[in-house]
Amino acid sequence: MNIARRKLLAALGGAAAWPLAARAQQSAMPVVGYLGTGSPEALMDRVAAFRKGLGETGYVEGQNVAIEFRWAQNEYRRLPELAADLVQRRVAVIAAPGSAQAPLAAKAATTTIPIVFSTGIDPVKSGLATSLNRPGGNATGVISMTGQLGPKQLGLLQELLPAAARFAVLADPNNAMTQFIIEDLRSAALTVGRDIDVFNAGSSRDIDTAFASLARRPVNALIVTPDPVFSDRHVQLVMAAMYHRVPAIYFSREFVEGGGLMSYGTSQADMYRQVGVYTGRILKGENPAELPIVRATKFEFVINLQTARTLGLELPEKLLALADEVIE
Repeated sequence: MNIARRKLLAALGGAAAWPLAARAQQSAMPVVGYLGTGSPEALMDRVAAFRKGLGETGYVEGQNVAIEFRWAQNEYRRLPELAADLVQRRVAVIAAPGSAQAPLAAKAATTTIPIVFSTGIDPVKSGLATSLNRPGGNATGVISMTGQLGPKQLGLLQELLPAAARFAVLADPNNAMTQFIIEDLRSAALTVGRDIDVFNAGSSRDIDTAFASLARRPVNALIVTPDPVFSDRHVQLVMAAMYHRVPAIYFSREFVEGGGLMSYGTSQADMYRQVGVYTGRILKGENPAELPIVRATKFEFVINLQTARTLGLELPEKLLALADEVIE
């Protein structure tokens, strides 16, 4: 073989080998599986917070980490299938933020792939972990505490409407947290001599039906319980509450930014950021069994002053003083 031919074959060999090397480098990039209960359109800000948390540990999507998204679109029955798909994909970590159902589905699908969650349910009682300080298995994350804030929300409504005797609660019966939230609210209402009526909704049609039923009851105010279905339909909920002129308190500021009256709950942006941080730490080699489950520490009370005026409500100074933010 002459020298020119050898040079040509070497050049061709290099050209052919380059794509293989590129693919090998790409496959070496860790892949995070993101298991979402809701829809990407409604959760763009929270996904951005998750990416921010990843970035705090040195991981940037497309540069040194890839993210595979799986969205259930609020159809909880799809979560086991989506979780199994991520397991088959052999992702390095499964991030399952913002619900109870997603981490439970992921946990049922794998006992080896690390899972990072944010949830309002007790992770020990639900089987996600053996303890908060040392989870002991393949799952760790953040407890949102959102499911335990119902009594506080009830108290804020009482501060606004001291003469109110009956409160409505909108809840998704398909949510694993709902039973515990309702129990806490009933107990808190009983303590102060108030009544609550529970209205179930798991879809847009259910929400319309619930508000139609609510309008026929003598309720003074509404508590909307935390749920991805409600987050995805926050515009519909706010419009329905305004149409029926029902003072309502929600679990996330996005409702108030969209015209809702009040919200009190965990800072969702901070929660998703923490999930991103833990995901990055696990990618760096930390063991989820030894990463303590952390409790949410950042809560927000937000009031929409214009909505209060539209509803003909005079906000007490004490309530305004408690607010983290008053939207004019």
